[in-house]
Amino acid sequence: MCGGVKFKHNNKEITVYFPNPKTVLPIRLKSGEHSLIKWSRRKEEQGALPPGGWARHESVSKGVWDKYFPKPVLITVDRFMEKNKKGKSHWYPLTGSTYIQGLIASDKDEQRVYVVTLESDDKHEEIHDRWPRIVNAL
Repeated sequence: MCGGVKFKHNNKEITVYFPNPKTVLPIRLKSGEHSLIKWSRRKEEQGALPPGGWARHESVSKGVWDKYFPKPVLITVDRFMEKNKKGKSHWYPLTGSTYIQGLIASDKDEQRVYVVTLESDDKHEEIHDRWPRIVNAL
């Protein structure tokens, strides 16, 4: 499901993990604009947006997220982390023009980014039942 990421910001490698409530993700909008946006909402945090760091692709397609005015974004990281069913972390590189699909959800003044996930394919099923949606962009 993507529990952590590594990316470069101001010539420094940054590693962040979802449980940290101050975690931000680097994103690129369709306009090409780059920004750092807070990675969703934790259950203990105040706010109206859904808790959890992920948005199922199926629910986005069905319009479940429409009330949060979702905007598609690319999450521009170098690597992402998944823990396998035994709790061991595995890092996966993103190369070339591949990115994690994300969405920005909004409610009044609150805005956060969520990682869009798919059901795991046979190759990744052993690691986790959900997997970030990896997309190509030019």
